[in-house]
Amino acid sequence: MSLQPATARAGANIALVKYWGKRDSGLNLPAAGSISITLAELETQTTVAPMADLSDDRLELDGQSADPARIRPVLDRFRARSGVDARCRVETRNNFPTGAGLASSASGFAALVTAADAAFATGLDERGLSIEARLGSGSAARSIFGGFVEMASGTRVDGSDAHASALADAPHWPLEVVVAITTRQAKAVASTEGMNHTMSTSPYYPAWLSGMDADLEQARNAIARRDFEQLVAVTESSALKMHASALAAQPGILYWHAATVACLHEIRSMRLAGTGVCFTVDAGPQVKAVCLPGQGKRVARRLADIDGVEQVVQARLGPGAEVVS
Repeated sequence: MSLQPATARAGANIALVKYWGKRDSGLNLPAAGSISITLAELETQTTVAPMADLSDDRLELDGQSADPARIRPVLDRFRARSGVDARCRVETRNNFPTGAGLASSASGFAALVTAADAAFATGLDERGLSIEARLGSGSAARSIFGGFVEMASGTRVDGSDAHASALADAPHWPLEVVVAITTRQAKAVASTEGMNHTMSTSPYYPAWLSGMDADLEQARNAIARRDFEQLVAVTESSALKMHASALAAQPGILYWHAATVACLHEIRSMRLAGTGVCFTVDAGPQVKAVCLPGQGKRVARRLADIDGVEQVVQARLGPGAEVVS
């Protein structure tokens, strides 16, 4: 088989109902489901080039040589499927800070598996790509799809039912997102490390899990009906509960900076004054403001004025992962 390089792009996603904790760390099986939105402006572009003359996989991340250890198992599975044992040169670039709480692993692994599927001509469907992406990073399963996405935790031991699926496309409800970047530094506690520590030491973690089914149902209904008031309630509650469980771990995990907290107060103040906006924060210090259509510019101006906010990025809901060449 003659293999050709392939390039794919995938957008970062933001969880409205959070993913925090795993029922199986080896397979990246989530302890509970989650619901997210995929963004158009924050994305990863990745090229996978199988090469007969390479002795090992090579990875270039944002222009710098990087250890390919984390991506090698993903490529191994595509090599096994195709029957072609070719090492790969992988070049990947994010147009936003890497490892800083902006879901770079989600868009990164979604782009990687989409490009590898094309390069090795394995022909996986979206469900298969979602499972492959999940094996690299739990949240990456959602970035295979665009718009509004739900990730199922599944019940099977092998993880074959733990994958994402589309809830609604972006035009269904063209919400806007404003991201307030409070630092470009990588976070001190990686998401997987934070999840595992929270699960094993936080007395709040069982309560976090017990409320997930209700949160998922509320979010589904809010999206289907385009009910922003209900979406605000479940989105902010889910984020605060996730961080509360991490704060209660021993020792506690604190992802927020002073500017993070200032943004949360400002977003609530804007909403009280009539702006359609709510907040969410993933495992990191960056704040994501989810806005009704037409509200993003106003929110961006206000957040940009907050001391400690280094950059504000405006985004739309976008498509799922796709091959671009």
